[in-house]
Amino acid sequence: MTLVALSFTLLFVLATMLVSVWQKLGLEKEIAVGTIRSAVQLLAIGYALQYIFRADNVMYLLLIVTLMITVASWNAAKRGAGMRGITWRIALALTTTELLMMGLLLSLNIIESTPQYIIPLSGMTIGNAMVVASLFVNQMKREAQASRGEIEALLTLGATAAQALQEVRKRSVKFSMIPTIDGMKTVGLVQLPGMMTGMIVAGADPIEAVRYQILIVFSFTGSAAITSILLSVLSYRLLFTKELQLKPLQDGK
Repeated sequence: MTLVALSFTLLFVLATMLVSVWQKLGLEKEIAVGTIRSAVQLLAIGYALQYIFRADNVMYLLLIVTLMITVASWNAAKRGAGMRGITWRIALALTTTELLMMGLLLSLNIIESTPQYIIPLSGMTIGNAMVVASLFVNQMKREAQASRGEIEALLTLGATAAQALQEVRKRSVKFSMIPTIDGMKTVGLVQLPGMMTGMIVAGADPIEAVRYQILIVFSFTGSAAITSILLSVLSYRLLFTKELQLKPLQDGK
């Protein structure tokens, strides 16, 4: 694709901004900032990956994966406003998920141990886990506030914090996994995922592309479950004060 052809895709952005002006949605600034940021970030990572792939240095590989986890944790933690210490807990959950998933893929020789495979797959896995973490934290806070009376009654009867929040944590885990599970049900019928589409456009055999996409879908499911369950164990205590009273928390943004 030439740069001229790529520049024509800005017409989609312009059309969206015009609709926003027409309907007085006030989204023009956010769309403009998002467009610039996405273009700059993608170009920057493109040049960075080009250098890393050529250098083939394990330190660069660890550095970029660490950066992915850091940014993902910071972004997901925005949903945990008022939950002190949620950022490092999310980072721990994402790191554990990444180590388990990538360790399994490499130990079983499912993928090659090169940056060309590890970095893209890590990025997709961490990105999916980030969304799951955001949904879990936000939903757990909402569920806890909605069930405040029930939780306080259980605490009064002698229940521990874990016991009082057991149902809240269950519902939050299920909620956070809905997009991943729904995606599994419709992949190939409603949507042709990005990785598979990209490989086909690049000239890869469609069957080979499908195999890699199945790998991604299954990895997403595993990472979603691991991330949400780990967070349910690590973060529920943050909803309480030292006196075991439920904190008044607002939804994160």
